[in-house]
Amino acid sequence: MKRILLVGATGLVGSHVLRQALADPGVAQVVAPTRKSLVPHPKLLNPVVDFNQLPQDAEWWRADAVVCTLGTTIRVAGSQAAFYKVDHDHPLEVAYLARRHGARAFALNSALGADTASRVFYSRTKGETERDLQAVGYPSLTLVRPGLIGGVRQESRPAEQLAVRLSQWVQPLLPRRYRVVPADRIAHHLLQAALAGAPGVHVLPSEALL
Repeated sequence: MKRILLVGATGLVGSHVLRQALADPGVAQVVAPTRKSLVPHPKLLNPVVDFNQLPQDAEWWRADAVVCTLGTTIRVAGSQAAFYKVDHDHPLEVAYLARRHGARAFALNSALGADTASRVFYSRTKGETERDLQAVGYPSLTLVRPGLIGGVRQESRPAEQLAVRLSQWVQPLLPRRYRVVPADRIAHHLLQAALAGAPGVHVLPSEALL
């Protein structure tokens, strides 16, 4: 059985990862650092942290694998710089600290279109995060790239919600890579990749998640 470190447990995809991991007999414990306390569970260790000042040598960094679902929008973050910190800097710091404490697998919820050469700031940030994670040295790294994500978010994302509704309406006509991917399907692939820990770098495009 494995110990999974989950960051982003309060988000749409992360909350599904948390539920699936707690129910998985192959998971001995889920370590989920969050800003606010989660509902207690016998298999859950929930340190309350400030992601701007993460503890460097906490015992709970010791895990077999990491699932990262941290992410926001520029509107919610308030600026490109604040967005970059959440979607790039925080995942990188988590990756380094967990690797330093022995983690061997890392699964990231990235995005369709992630590309360091993109002219779109969002896609370029995702691409840079993927690139920089590869330099951390995980024996197993999985980059999951969903397009539109289906599910009910706690935070309001009106443009994304409208795009999801429109896409669901024309779903049968869309190429698979542009179809809405349910959050629980993304969570499933992230968790299974972390548990399997297959050697190398693996990219799961949106159409592979359905």
